[in-house]
Order: sequence, then structure tokens, then C-alpha cells
Amino acid sequence: MHYTLLKSKLHRACVTHAELEYDGSCAIDSKLLELAGIYEFEQLQIYNITNGERFTTYAISAEAGSGIISVNGAAAHKANPGDRVIICTYIGLTQQEVALHKPVLVYLNEQNRITRTSHTIPSQAA
Repeated sequence: MHYTLLKSKLHRACVTHAELEYDGSCAIDSKLLELAGIYEFEQLQIYNITNGERFTTYAISAEAGSGIISVNGAAAHKANPGDRVIICTYIGLTQQEVALHKPVLVYLNEQNRITRTSHTIPSQAA
């Protein structure tokens, strides 16, 4: 049996561009891709904190250090520059692999600069 777990996330990324007339994808600063362990053309789930939209696309590389998060193609209808989004990837693991898995969590500020990284999410209190 396989389980689907969070592989990585870019938390509270700020959309810098929404390009409707572009091949569908999400261009992400290549340094952020590398740090999060996201591969070019890897499937992404994007959750728009600003408007509640949720959609699937794939990653492409943007200039290293640019801070670019560009939502392209049809997905550009679901995000606007300035929107805050959570960008996630997932991985299929066996039960044995689940016990060893640690996702890569990258937290970003409004300029898509890294504020911290982690492998755990604190327990939510009531």
C-alpha cells in the first residue's frame, strides 16, 4: 500500500506575475525550487490564501534570486499579483518509508525571501 504525504511546500509565497498568454505552469525562483526539492515540471498543488482558489499546475524555473512566483496560462485566472499562496508537492510512500519521511517546509515573506525552514508543523492548539 502507498500513502500520499506532503513532500514540500513554499508557505505564503507572494504571486509576482499572472501571465494568461503563456504556456501553463508556475514559474518559481530556481533557488526556491532547489531549497524545497521541487523539480522542474513536477506537479504542484497551489492553494490561494487570498481568494480560496485551489488548482493544479507544474513547476518551471525562473531566474535564481529573482523572487518570481508567476502563475501562467489558464491558472492566471485563479491568482493575481500580490496574492499569497501555498505551493505544495506530494509523494507516494510505502508504510516503511512514511516513518522516515520529513517534508521540506519553506516559509517566505512578502518579497519571497526565506524567513525560515522546517521539517515539522507545530501541533495546533484549541
